[in-house]
Amino acid sequence: MKGLEEKIGYTFRDPKLLENALTHSSYANEHRDIGLSSNERLEFLGDSILGLVVADHLYRKRLDLAEGELTKIRSALVCENSLVEVAEKLQVGEYLKLGKGELSGGGRQRPSIQADAIEAILAAIYLDGGIGQVRKVIHRFILENEAEKSATIQDYKTTLQEIIQKDNGRELRYVLMKETGPDHNKVFTINVYLDDESIGQGEGRSKKEAEQEAAKAGIASLGL
Repeated sequence: MKGLEEKIGYTFRDPKLLENALTHSSYANEHRDIGLSSNERLEFLGDSILGLVVADHLYRKRLDLAEGELTKIRSALVCENSLVEVAEKLQVGEYLKLGKGELSGGGRQRPSIQADAIEAILAAIYLDGGIGQVRKVIHRFILENEAEKSATIQDYKTTLQEIIQKDNGRELRYVLMKETGPDHNKVFTINVYLDDESIGQGEGRSKKEAEQEAAKAGIASLGL
């Protein structure tokens, strides 16, 4: 754990909080006899803390942007892909406590597990050191990418619609395929269909995010 603390740049007064943040539900379920808790409650708190810190930063610093653009940048900064980038930088997968099934199934590299762990770690830092400490970590690892995210944000749904409109009579449909995860931390899977053919699939923490990812995959599948 010391190695991870050094990478994060924060030393826990209560190391058990960090241990809890790294404990996946699969591991906790296998060790119910010792009353081990998973990181799901910390994920719930961390998600809200991350959203608040990022929204507060954007509100104060990006006076040039309207609400819609602020929302897009916030979404890009707090989405699963963004959190996975942080997890990979910190090599969080090496420290995760996973059940046997998740271990054998490549759980250490699973994007959703890595992203959830980052949210849980942020909550653990908040509980251990307060909002000031977690704000520093969020600025160091997430908000440092603000300029890049601002420059690369694209409305893939609109782009795909504009492409399809050039071919009269064809129709795009977005279909929810499944929902996974607890109520506070859902993952949505959506397929985009061109007429009756699926041309892309996307996952996201919201239906809108999943639709954008599906549209992005659809554009790629069309070779555009």
